[in-house]
Amino acid sequence: MNYTRVRYEKKDHVAHVTMDRPEVLNAMDRQMHEELAGIWDDVEADDEIRVVVLTGAGNRAFTVGQDLKERARRNDAGEEESTFGSRGQAGHPRLTDRFTLCKPVVARVHGYALGGGFELVLACDIVIASTEAVFGLPEVQLGLIPGAGGVFRLPRQLPQKVAMGYLLTGRRMDAATALRYGLVNEVVPLDELDQCVAGWTDSLVRAAPLSVRAIKQAALRSLDLPLEEAFTATYPWEERRRRSKDAVEGVRAFTEKRDPVWTGHYM
Repeated sequence: MNYTRVRYEKKDHVAHVTMDRPEVLNAMDRQMHEELAGIWDDVEADDEIRVVVLTGAGNRAFTVGQDLKERARRNDAGEEESTFGSRGQAGHPRLTDRFTLCKPVVARVHGYALGGGFELVLACDIVIASTEAVFGLPEVQLGLIPGAGGVFRLPRQLPQKVAMGYLLTGRRMDAATALRYGLVNEVVPLDELDQCVAGWTDSLVRAAPLSVRAIKQAALRSLDLPLEEAFTATYPWEERRRRSKDAVEGVRAFTEKRDPVWTGHYM
């Protein structure tokens, strides 16, 4: 694909995905969503990729979400407004409703992460933010709803009353508050952001890739299950891990006092 809205680079098992419209705070139009969909398909298909870093270009925003100027043009053309999820829209399934992606996604957040940008953050597994990061779901102030998962994920990731306060008012949250509530893993000055992200990706790349995928899938699929059912449910990536060479490599390497060599291959 010829990317015009996104930069996509792969190196040393890490995929770097950069939303690249800094002149409009990385607002997401249809073209960007279509490009991102192709990237997520490639991430899922390429076994050499073990972790993804998602960020925005420039020094002002991660992304401010939906391109509202494009949305206004579509409204004027008589297009019906969408509701929850991306079904029937450009780039389906988007990261926010791509529930089968079992490779970890790390959000590198600087500046504004608003609307769909905050919803992307909520859909990521690990979030590293600069001290200047700002989060918010302003849809209620625009006659919209956080339909890309914000209305569902925020009450799952925050205390209910806190989540409802942000959802119903559109108030913004600074990085320190996000850290206090556990929405982000670390907050660092901008000049330390890339180093901090690299520390996390290095740890993820060193981990057994099939174990990482099995753990992510089991953790997320079991969230709404009673504990007893979670233990007896079937998780496809765990079945693959159990039957892989990596399942014995780690223990063997430990007993032989050497670093493990992961293949990521499964039968």
